[in-house]
Amino acid sequence: MTINGFNKTTLLDYPGKIASTIFLGGCNFRCPFCHNSGLVLSPKEQPVIPVHEVLQVLKKRQGILEGVCITGGEPTQNKELFLLIDRIKELGYPIKLDTNGSHPWILKKLVKNHMIDMVAMDIKSSKESYAKVAGCKNLDLKPICESVDFLLSDAIPYEFRTTVVRELHTSADFRSIGQWIAGCNAYYLQAYKDSPEVIRPGYSSYSRKELDSFCKILSETIPAVYVRGID
Repeated sequence: MTINGFNKTTLLDYPGKIASTIFLGGCNFRCPFCHNSGLVLSPKEQPVIPVHEVLQVLKKRQGILEGVCITGGEPTQNKELFLLIDRIKELGYPIKLDTNGSHPWILKKLVKNHMIDMVAMDIKSSKESYAKVAGCKNLDLKPICESVDFLLSDAIPYEFRTTVVRELHTSADFRSIGQWIAGCNAYYLQAYKDSPEVIRPGYSSYSRKELDSFCKILSETIPAVYVRGID
């Protein structure tokens, strides 16, 4: 197992918990606004953190930390994900998984085996714009839709989230998304923030007022819609 990043303490990545975050390299998407470009484009060139060092920190902080978030990249494409989760579970931690939903068979197996406790799934855009926003011309939406349907069945606590980029998202996209994930438990619009670390710098965010207008559209079909990452 190759761990490419480790945040020992976070109050943001696991809602309601003091947590640590583990970053796994590699991703099958190429979202141009992704802020983890190194993990996506050149995972083999990233620093490697020994698994035993991460586990030592987690063991030492038992009673202080309340959970562990596993993110990426795309964790579900890592063949050793199950082994890593087993090791963390041995320490008694709840685990939140961040995913793009492209491997529903992995997601379902993790849930069925009670290996994860929460899922945050990215909704890149409307179905009509998904391939463009995910940076994959020939993207097969069937696995994405399968993951969405599975989470909508309330098999596990979850949230959906979209990083909103002015140049890539429109009100029509959110109207379409609202129909797609209608009735979901929680949907977050995350304000895009430009930085040199994104795959393609130079995009921009909508204002809070504009994001609130998208929330209004979404609230027609989704009872709990929120904005993150903007004052």
